Amino acid sequence: MFLALRELRVGRARFGLVAVVVGLIALMATMLSGLAVGLVDDGISGLRRLPLTHIAFQNGADSVFSRSTLDDDNLLPWTDAGVEVSPFGVSFLNARTDTSGTIDIALFGVSPDSFLAPDKQARDALAGPPGIVLSDRFQADGIKVGDTLTIVGADTKLPVLGFTYAGSYGHVDIAFSSLKVWQQLQYGDNDRGRFSAIAIHSDDSSGFAAIDAAAGTKVSSKEAAYAGSPGYSGETQTMTLIRMFLLIISALVVGAFFVIWTVQRTQQIGLLKALGASNSYVIRDAIGQLTLILVTATAVGALVGVGLGQLVGDTVPFRLEAPSVLTTAVSLVGLGLLGSAVALRRIVNVEPIIALKTDI
Repeated sequence: MFLALRELRVGRARFGLVAVVVGLIALMATMLSGLAVGLVDDGISGLRRLPLTHIAFQNGADSVFSRSTLDDDNLLPWTDAGVEVSPFGVSFLNARTDTSGTIDIALFGVSPDSFLAPDKQARDALAGPPGIVLSDRFQADGIKVGDTLTIVGADTKLPVLGFTYAGSYGHVDIAFSSLKVWQQLQYGDNDRGRFSAIAIHSDDSSGFAAIDAAAGTKVSSKEAAYAGSPGYSGETQTMTLIRMFLLIISALVVGAFFVIWTVQRTQQIGLLKALGASNSYVIRDAIGQLTLILVTATAVGALVGVGLGQLVGDTVPFRLEAPSVLTTAVSLVGLGLLGSAVALRRIVNVEPIIALKTDI
């Protein structure tokens, strides 16, 4: 590394340009990582925050709430088995307000005594007269406690009972109502005790298969149920492909730079070999030089990305997580080194006599 460090000091401008390019790629990858995580979180944050471990859907519903309809006959085997369960309904509604026009709502209908109620304030509100508890993000629309929402279609008027930090589902902010209110909005007077799914809270799922068969349901873990969120699978796959292409591009860019370095250093490599340096020494010297640039530039680019991420407001879904940022940075360095492998054969094939600039 002695010669590599000296060359870095002498060729600061040249290597600085490469470092800037790598840093910009790291910055883009970090920002893209934040957008990917934020987009996914915006689609499932409400479901993720619910204190459940599994969800039982109707058979064939593929973890999609809109395809699932259950009733008390499906619930009975679960309650008889002693598992902590709670029926709940999920649907998307539009509501008119007196001040902010029409808003979209992902309505979760839960029983007031359910473990799904997010906090004591929400439980107390749901146990009283019919009403709705909104995610606190609706306050940005100028909605206040005591305002009346008119549900479009059913023309049912519901007072706003309070606010809670509930998140979103399918990129729509969540609201809570009692299960009875949800059934009235969804089915009218013909609800027949129906609901969308059964929330389960249990650390032991070993007996779920037998209960599933008796109840005529299909159990999914909470994580598996994320795929049922509208657009979740497509968004996840799209963002994964974009990140993958960015990493591949970074490997090609670094590989191209390394090939150019090797061509420019051909005489230097020949001189080192003429002085007795082995192929392994020359390769270690070149790879060490590249690793230093990659690690430094990637770290700086990632840190700048984290800093810029703090400036992103709530207008776009953006969320940085340390594991995602670290994974992206390590992948950039690893693939950059892999991309440089195409130049190793050229280093090995350099002959010592080339140092004399003589054509043989």
